[in-house]
Amino acid sequence: MKMKKLAAVALTVVFGASLFAGCGNNNSGNTENAGGTEQTAPSTTEAEGTTGTSDAAAPEGGATASWDGKNITVNVASEPQTIDPALNSAVDGAMMTQHCFEGLMKWEDAGTEVEGTDGTANNAQITYGQAESYEKVENEDGTVTYTFKLRDDIKWSDGQPVTAGDFEYAWRRLVTPETAADYNYMLDCVVNANEIMAGDMDPSELAVKAVDEKTFEVTLITDLPYFEELCAFPAMLPVRQDVIEANGDQWTFDPATYISNGAYKMQAWNHNSEIIMEKNDQYYDYANLGPDTITWKLMDDANAMLSGFNSGELNFIENMPQAEIANLIASGDLKIVDYVGTYYVCYQTEKEPFDNPLVRQAFTLAVDRTYIVNQVTQSGQVEADGFVPAGVYDAEGVDGDDFRTVGGGYFAPTDADYEANCEKAKELLAEAGYPNGEGFPVVEYLYNTDDNHKAVAEALQFMWEDVLGVTVTLNNQEWNTFLQTRKDGDYSIARNGWIADYNDPMTFLDMWMTDGGNNDAQYSSETYDGLIKQAKAATGAERMQLMHQAEDVIMGQDWVLNPLYFYTQKYMLSDGIQGMYYTPLGYFFFGYTHP
Repeated sequence: MKMKKLAAVALTVVFGASLFAGCGNNNSGNTENAGGTEQTAPSTTEAEGTTGTSDAAAPEGGATASWDGKNITVNVASEPQTIDPALNSAVDGAMMTQHCFEGLMKWEDAGTEVEGTDGTANNAQITYGQAESYEKVENEDGTVTYTFKLRDDIKWSDGQPVTAGDFEYAWRRLVTPETAADYNYMLDCVVNANEIMAGDMDPSELAVKAVDEKTFEVTLITDLPYFEELCAFPAMLPVRQDVIEANGDQWTFDPATYISNGAYKMQAWNHNSEIIMEKNDQYYDYANLGPDTITWKLMDDANAMLSGFNSGELNFIENMPQAEIANLIASGDLKIVDYVGTYYVCYQTEKEPFDNPLVRQAFTLAVDRTYIVNQVTQSGQVEADGFVPAGVYDAEGVDGDDFRTVGGGYFAPTDADYEANCEKAKELLAEAGYPNGEGFPVVEYLYNTDDNHKAVAEALQFMWEDVLGVTVTLNNQEWNTFLQTRKDGDYSIARNGWIADYNDPMTFLDMWMTDGGNNDAQYSSETYDGLIKQAKAATGAERMQLMHQAEDVIMGQDWVLNPLYFYTQKYMLSDGIQGMYYTPLGYFFFGYTHP
């Protein structure tokens, strides 16, 4: 997820160097999420920025003060929707869970500086986590089997050993329909996963197996270029079966039951105030960890965030008042780095008037993206002309043109072409039965509470009313409420954002399959579903071509999404802090920070 240059979102070296032959690379999910989605966005998902109702001051609680070399205090969002690895779909929750849990693979400091950060952050690269090695075998039937050997020195925070059975349970839990995980489709690459998610097979038939306590075997439908990255993805982190079965949905709220296997463990969760994590003395690399505690301040007011940073209460922030951004960039205090994601608008495709693709296309063409990035967001974002952002690999990978360049754009996004776009938009709306906006119902634009999102919303409201002659009202909701409202489809137009979960177009495309957990547009197309399914079974150039065709359907034919810009990531970090590292999937890591 994102950058400093205006020409294109160039990925940092994390995508160019991988430990493993055939390794994907990075991104997401995002996650906000974990994409994929974003609250930034996080996400999910998902770069969405912090949200929630405004408060005049920072929340009270047992926070640390200025940087003392032993305790670090950060803010990435307000109260997370969940910190259950399987249920989270936002970047903020993904960042938190990755400090407490560790997958078969993990992100580590690559030792190379992120461009434009003046030494404050390094790139992340994929490496072994709870696994010490793996073997990959291509089977005669086209399936691919990975056999992971776990480390001997891995333990849960309560001292119990981590076993292959913990991964087996976590991965089967993810695809179990009763879990209702938005990210269940991340495992549709595993044999029998789709049948299980459809209710046609039992979760026990998922092709993952604990051969013994230290050997975990996974069989994929076909070779997957980004599988190693999936093994570090938050939704695939291990969890304890006995803890979840004993405590149900409440297991994440109590430090006594939030049993984790990562570098840190939960010390306290003071809701709507802070989550405090402390070093996990059972972690195999405990001796090399940095801060004694990481305090995640849960804040939703950009003015309070900047004030807290300036006073030393906060050591790291991602959000600040929109009016301050230009000055903070000019002073060098605000850093801008690469971020692979798209800020966009989605339409509720099952409800009038946005069940009509002509209306959706008209609303999409009526947007002046150059004005938004130059006058509203002002953080180096690039106008979007498609959904998959710049910087995502095409068939030739890191050595070739990216997916966006190969696929081209679906409209001209810049000022020079805006007048022509507007004329086309008016014609389309008239063709849909609403000449000059006559007879068009009043519609509502939904966004999560945040000054930056509000500024974008107001710009969109003016453009749609000015160009199309329609009336658009604005409605903002606190982050968790907003996520649920959008997920339920209880809206007409909604702000959205998606951060790559890994560096591949599929992370932006498979979420729109019928009934997908992150399909907030309620979109359904047999043609689109078919192309995605074919792409998931294909390899190489054929696979990429199928994904280009799928984007042609959702963007160039059905106009389900209205991409506004490709993200950049902004942040501020207290002076004197070293050792923070970052992946353009949107994840910052604080566990090895030091003076």
